[in-house]
Amino acid sequence: MSSIAESLALIGRGADEILKSEELESRLKAGRPLRIKAGFDPTAPDLHLGHTVLLNKMRQFQDLGHQVIFLIGDFTGMIGDPTGKNVTRKPLTREGVLANARTYEEQVFKVLDRERTEVRFNSEWFGQMAAADMIRLAGQHTVARMLERDDFAKRYAAQQSIAIHEFLYPLVQGYDSVALKCDVELGGTDQKFNLLMGRGLQEHYGQPPQIVLTMPLLEGLDGVNKMSKSLGNYIGISEPAIDIVTKTMKIGDELMWRWIELLSFDIGVDEALALRGQVEGGQLNPREVKLRLARELATRFHDAAAAEQAIAGWHAVVTGQGDTSLLPLQEVSVPAEGLRIAALLTAAGLTPSNSEAMRKLKERAVRVSGEVVEDPQLQLAPGFEGVIQIGKRNFARVLLVAG
Repeated sequence: MSSIAESLALIGRGADEILKSEELESRLKAGRPLRIKAGFDPTAPDLHLGHTVLLNKMRQFQDLGHQVIFLIGDFTGMIGDPTGKNVTRKPLTREGVLANARTYEEQVFKVLDRERTEVRFNSEWFGQMAAADMIRLAGQHTVARMLERDDFAKRYAAQQSIAIHEFLYPLVQGYDSVALKCDVELGGTDQKFNLLMGRGLQEHYGQPPQIVLTMPLLEGLDGVNKMSKSLGNYIGISEPAIDIVTKTMKIGDELMWRWIELLSFDIGVDEALALRGQVEGGQLNPREVKLRLARELATRFHDAAAAEQAIAGWHAVVTGQGDTSLLPLQEVSVPAEGLRIAALLTAAGLTPSNSEAMRKLKERAVRVSGEVVEDPQLQLAPGFEGVIQIGKRNFARVLLVAG
């Protein structure tokens, strides 16, 4: 049984802000399981590591004995959250929402304990709410208060349109906390306004206001932008283990510590500090720490055997020793006469353009089946199967097929 201090330390790990921490401590001292909610709009069918930042925190609450509510915003998804956008987001169809929600349920239990998770849909209460009830809910806040939200304020100042239904989103999300009688709500830093709305509405309905815990937005593979499928800087939790390993091994050394703080269960705070000291002191290669994180993530989203096979495949390419057939095979369609190496690098997703591929060829950074490419005009024909790579981190096992 964790002490209150230990519980607070675990809950606070990686958190950006806890409002209000003294209220959280008071409720923990009461000794009852708290009701912890995080809401997810099913706007896309696949989850990535950025989404798991909240899931990980939910799992930590579960491990401390609390009740976790995974709320699927099937109703709010049809409104469309404008957070972080400078234009109105297109609402989803009912069919799209439900299809995405089904895949969410399949994926979240790679992190959460199924037996200790309450899955809810906010259409349960909003689907029964009459128009008059929604109007009364809308009466709880003013337009001026809504314009305090940063993205609304910017759009209003820039004379960009704001649809009336967008003002409903924070209210609807806030009312979810009333319906579920939440003690704590989790969300990204970009959700703070909406989470605080829940506190205010709970007070209005005579409930103790929830504690708000915000988590940072995880930087993607580029180390700069928030992890996003649209930016291509993400790792999907349903990706093959080899992709999880190879992509994790590509992240920068500084970003590695950020990922450990927000994604790792195995490396605690004290150990992370000790490892960082060893890396900065030159006693430990950062690659070894990164490999440990990659193994943990691949194991979590697949299993230990798949993680070890993926690491063996990665190791075979990086060191030039071992069985590269462990790598997944990517089919690339090429003309019957073949494809020049620069175009192949681009087609395989290893370079963004042929000009960048040519630059890498001139630097002698390109290898085919372990051999440095000396001829930038090298042409590979259909039927070729092997590993093409740029440096040690960027590679793919390909099979060329006539297109």
